[in-house]
This record gives sequence, C-alpha cells and structure tokens, in this order.
Amino acid sequence: MPIKLPFRPRGQSFPPDLWTKCPGCGEMLYNKQLEKSLRVCDKCGHHFRLRVDARLAQLLDHDTFREQDAGLESIDPLGFVDQKPYPERLATARTSTGIRDAAIWGTGAMGGHRVAICVMDFAFMGGSMGSVVGEKVTRAAEMALAERLPLIVVSASGGARMQEGTLALMQLAKTVAALGRLADAGVPYLSVMTDPTTGGVFASYAALGDVNLAEPGALIAFAGARVAAGTIAETLPEGFQRAEFLFLHG
Repeated sequence: MPIKLPFRPRGQSFPPDLWTKCPGCGEMLYNKQLEKSLRVCDKCGHHFRLRVDARLAQLLDHDTFREQDAGLESIDPLGFVDQKPYPERLATARTSTGIRDAAIWGTGAMGGHRVAICVMDFAFMGGSMGSVVGEKVTRAAEMALAERLPLIVVSASGGARMQEGTLALMQLAKTVAALGRLADAGVPYLSVMTDPTTGGVFASYAALGDVNLAEPGALIAFAGARVAAGTIAETLPEGFQRAEFLFLHG
C-alpha cells in the first residue's frame, strides 16, 4: 500500500525582481547577469524584447542621444471607441511606459560617428504606427537628408494603428517617400528589425534599408501565419516568418 505524505512537495519559486524565465528554453536567468548579456539568454540565445531606453543605451555612445520632437502626441480624429475610447488607451499607454508614443527619434553617436536614429517600443500599444510614429520616422529621414547623416531605424511593431484609420495607413506612403529621397541622395539607411516587425511597418520603411538587419528569431511578416496559411490553403513550413527563414529564402 503506497504511503501518502501529509504534505505536498514545495515547488521552486523565484522572486520576479531577481530572476526571469527565458521563453525560449525555460531557464531561470539571474536578472543582473541577463542585463550584462544585453538581455540575451546565455543558454539558448533568445533575444528578449527591449524598451526604447535600453535599446538606445546599447546602440549609441554614452550620453550622446539628443531626442527630437519629444512633445508630439497622437490625437483622436475619428472619436474611435472599441472596448474603451482611444484617448483613454493613449493615456494608459503613456502612464505604463513613460513615453508619449511608440517611437522616439533624435541624433546620437555610434563609435564616434553622428547618426540620426528612430527606435520603436512594442510596449506602447504593440508598437503600432499612427500619425506620430510615421511623422517621427519621416522627420528622422528628413534630418538625415539635410545633414547627410546615416539613418538607423529600429522597428518593433504589430502594424498600423487601427484607432487612427486612414491617417495611420497614409504613414506607409509618407515614410516610403521620405526614404526614397534619402536613397536618391545616396545617404545610407540601416533598418533593424526586432521581434515583432509586422503589418504596415514591415510593408513600408522596415524592409527598405540599404542594409537590413534582424535579431535572431524575430517575427517578420506582413500578415499573420494563420491568415497566410488560410490564403494559400497550405501548411506553412517550420520557422515560417522568422528572421532565419527570411534570410534563407529572401
């Protein structure tokens, strides 16, 4: 007859302020060590998503970033309401992230070389591109053109912001036109695609770099995998829409 223990074995618990579980391999990572490794898992190489301030700190020389157009804010031209009004969503996102919209741009130095840079933050409404994000990317490209600075754009987005309707969609054309002028002038543009880079952002400026870079494992696509599979009525191959698959297949 099996013996029943009067207690249950205690499971492992890790203080969330000290440890982070890697979604790639399940390893518990010590937060201080994770920061030292630039938020890349040293067990499996999984790249964690970065907030905009961390991304800028990693890319630019210390204390060289100078933000531009920090006061730009989205408005509510459509009076859009889903589960809650759009202005309420914006207010919640600003409070939780500490930034005004899903992108920040400015100038800085990289290895001593001055650059124009725009970085997106997925934590702000899924990095969705509305009028402010499109305007910041465009202004970054215009400054890069005027001062002949290399332009770097780091994308992290679920696509165009539905709450702004056509105003969000027109940012695709606006940003592409600005990058076209930059290309005509021979000013280099480097696009960095992080997880995820999808929808209208991928369909516009994210895929147009003179050099296109991507983080390992990043989701990069226009339509979601289920939509794509349903459209072509086929089973998608393993790793479809991940950075490595796109690198191999173009």
